[in-house]
Amino acid sequence: MSTLAELGDALASLFRLVTKELPPSAYQEFLGATYAMPATTEAEKKAIVRTAQGIFRRHLDRYWNQACAVTGVQDRELLRASHIKPWAASSDYERVDVHNGLLLSALWDAAFDQGLISFSDEGNLLVSPKLSERATAVLTDGRPVTVAVSIGHAPYLREHRLRHGFSALDS
Repeated sequence: MSTLAELGDALASLFRLVTKELPPSAYQEFLGATYAMPATTEAEKKAIVRTAQGIFRRHLDRYWNQACAVTGVQDRELLRASHIKPWAASSDYERVDVHNGLLLSALWDAAFDQGLISFSDEGNLLVSPKLSERATAVLTDGRPVTVAVSIGHAPYLREHRLRHGFSALDS
C-alpha cells in the first residue's frame, strides 16, 4: 500500500517531467518577462503592453503555423494578431491567451475587428447583414469558410458574437 509521502513524491516527479517537456504558456512567459518591470510611468506601462503583444503574436504564429487562419496566407507583413475579446476588455491572462486570438490577413482582420464577420463555436463563418454582398463575395470567393478553432476559442467567440449583434441562433 502506498503512503501519502510516496504519492507526493510520485506527483512531484510527474510535475517535473511535464514541466520539462512543455514550453511555457503565453501567460507564464508574460509573467516572467514583466515580473520585475515597474509600471508607474506611461513609458513603463507601454513597455509592458509591447512585451505582452509580442508574446501574444509569437504564440499565435506558433498556434496557427504562421498562416492566416482563414486563407492560409503566410506573408507575415499581411498577418495581424487579432484579439477576439478586445485588449481593453481583457484581463492580463486573456490578453496573451492564444485562444483569444486569430491570426488573420489584414482584410479578414478588419472585417472581424469591426464585427462584420464572426465565427460559430465550430468555426463556421458568420456574416453580418452590414457587410455588403460585394465584400462578402471578395472575402469568401463564393465558398463556405471554416476556421479550425478549438473548444478554448468558444467563450471568446460567443462574447464576440454577442458584442457585435449576431443572433443567439448563430452560437
